[in-house]
Amino acid sequence: MLKKKGYVCTLLMAFLLFLAVDIAGWGGETEGGRVGVPILLYHRFGPVVTDSMTVETSVIASQLEYLRVQGYTVIPLRRLVASLAGKAPSPPDHSVVITVDDGHESVFTDLYPLVRRYHIPITLFIYPSAISNASYALTWKQLQEMKDSGLVDIQSHTYWHPNFKKEKKRLTAQEYEDFVHRQLLKSREVLQQKLGGTVDMLAWPYGIYDDELVNDARRVGYIAGFSMARHPVTRADSMMTLPRYLMINQVQGIAFEKLLAESSRFRKKRENQP
Repeated sequence: MLKKKGYVCTLLMAFLLFLAVDIAGWGGETEGGRVGVPILLYHRFGPVVTDSMTVETSVIASQLEYLRVQGYTVIPLRRLVASLAGKAPSPPDHSVVITVDDGHESVFTDLYPLVRRYHIPITLFIYPSAISNASYALTWKQLQEMKDSGLVDIQSHTYWHPNFKKEKKRLTAQEYEDFVHRQLLKSREVLQQKLGGTVDMLAWPYGIYDDELVNDARRVGYIAGFSMARHPVTRADSMMTLPRYLMINQVQGIAFEKLLAESSRFRKKRENQP
């Protein structure tokens, strides 16, 4: 009985300490065995906003500084995936993951200097057809330099970023099946051939996926897939459709802090579910 009372007192003290924090932290193992880690998704950067997916370089810099000052830990995406698969310990409290899709040149010119300054890991999801080809895209040399730093992991975003819904309507059933297979497999093959390492994680283009696509991705060797959904990763999420917060330039200052608080509230709600 004494042990039970002591345990209850300990939980009560922990809860009171939690209430004393203005914005609750997230990450780590929850009481229900669920991980609550937000994955942030960026696309491109620059001194000014040129489109809906551009985040000003000063904004991402301020966000990284905020995470540092507030005691958050930016962890590798692969570490989170390994934890979800039961192959690694749970991430530390106040963990966050940073990912960037597509392969825009500003990842090297604007983000990579910040990655080195803060010494944080990031994951790039690349569609190889654009690399060293499109005027807006990274080069293979730039990708290799970032990968060699040990801070940048490079994974697949299919071969040329198709809209699978449109392609399914346009192609016959067999053509579509072959098309999907090529998009998923060729991206892995090219990235591994050009850069080395293991490519076994996939970001779904436009966040589009269905059961058929998920099964195809598993068959060609992907162990995790990533979509776009406004909540942190928990153990209740499918490994092939893990959620990420889409980051746009308006998510700065108070809005960024609110995003973190929202993530925390979602985690606590999931913890209380049976």
